[in-house]
Order: sequence, then structure tokens, then C-alpha cells
Amino acid sequence: YPRGWVVPAVAPEIGVLLALMGGMTANYAAEHRQKRFIQNAFRQYLSPVVIDQLVARPDKLRLGGEKKTLTLFFSDLQGFTSLSETLDPQALTALLNDYLTAVTAVLYEEGGTIDKYEGDAVIAFWNAPLEMPDHAARAVRAALRYQETLAAIGPRLRAQYGCDLVARIGLNSGPVVIGNMGSAQRFNYTFLGDAGNLASRLEGLNKLFGTPILVSQATRDLAGPAFAFRKIARVAV
Repeated sequence: YPRGWVVPAVAPEIGVLLALMGGMTANYAAEHRQKRFIQNAFRQYLSPVVIDQLVARPDKLRLGGEKKTLTLFFSDLQGFTSLSETLDPQALTALLNDYLTAVTAVLYEEGGTIDKYEGDAVIAFWNAPLEMPDHAARAVRAALRYQETLAAIGPRLRAQYGCDLVARIGLNSGPVVIGNMGSAQRFNYTFLGDAGNLASRLEGLNKLFGTPILVSQATRDLAGPAFAFRKIARVAV
């Protein structure tokens, strides 16, 4: 100072410190927003375990439509329209919620993604948004466990609501377009494609053959040797 030198050390150091703190805060806020977006966007479709994987690896998430091979799952309850006419709305709602809670847990445990509920119908798929090399095997195992779960809760539902629930399931594997589809106001993470239509038709064909689960040849080939299949027929859909 006696020689006339001025060395402004404190102000630059404070500036650097504030810049670092600001950058870290901005990065943390951006990462937190991304995690919150993923959790909010997919918590209706995915199990918490799968959501945690997406949060940890957001690079695995593609929000646009993409072509991908999935295994598609369609289930429906036999005679539900007639059943709905015999129950009051409150009992019908409680029955559906009870049933859907039990079977959805099975789909989640096998890594499935819930597409939507349509009344008593459940639509799900495997191999999106996360890659699952064994997606067909997971779907087949989920279908078997789905029926086992329904049989297990059947006596309780019969005692509580006075009815028996019988589910029909169709499975097919094939290429579809998967992504967020809808309008600017509302969208759904769903799929489009003929492979999904075939899975839906197989679910309906259970009524014709008297079977609880029908799978396509494509799903049977991908599922591997861990399951015992029985050929039912060749059909034109």
C-alpha cells in the first residue's frame, strides 16, 4: 500500500465462489426438475422400481415416438357387463378397485408398463421404456401369475361381493410405435400398431376356445423353453 499498489483479492474470490455456488444450485435444480418430471410422467404406468431406474439413467428414456418390439398384454373379465347390472355403483367401484389393485401388483412385479384401464380391461406391455431382453418371458409369467392371483382372491371377492371373476388374457409380441401420444393438453404413454391389435383379438378368442390365456406364435418363440405351451388352432383375425 505505501508503494501505491492495489491488489483486489477479496472481490474476485467472492465472485468465483458465488459463481460456483450458483452453478451448482442451477445444476441441482435442473436435475431435480428432470427427476420430478420422470416420476410424475410415469408413476401411473410403471412400478416404483422401474421409475427409480429411469431416474438413475434418464438417458434410457426417449419421449418421442419410436419403433420397438414389445410384448403386448390385454385382459378382460368374462361377463362383466352383466355383472355390472347386478351391483350398485359403489359396490361395483369397490370390486373393480380391489381386483385391479391385486392384478396390477403382479404386472408391476414382472416389470410391466400399464398402458391403461378400460373399465374392467387391463392393457399393459413389456420392453418399454426400459429394454428387457426377456420381455416375452416376463409377460407370459405375468399372465400365469395374474390368473393365480385372481384364483387366490376369488373366495374373498365372492364372500364380499357375491360374484366370481374370470379373466381372459391375450399376448402377442411384435413391432409397434411407442411414445407419448395425444394432444398438447393431455397425452398418454402408449403404443400403436398391428401387433397390439392382434393381442386384443387373441384376448377375445379365449371366449371361442374356452381358454384363460392365448399367446401368439411370436410370443411363444420369444418366451423360450421355460413354459409349457399347447397349440390351440390357426386363426384368421
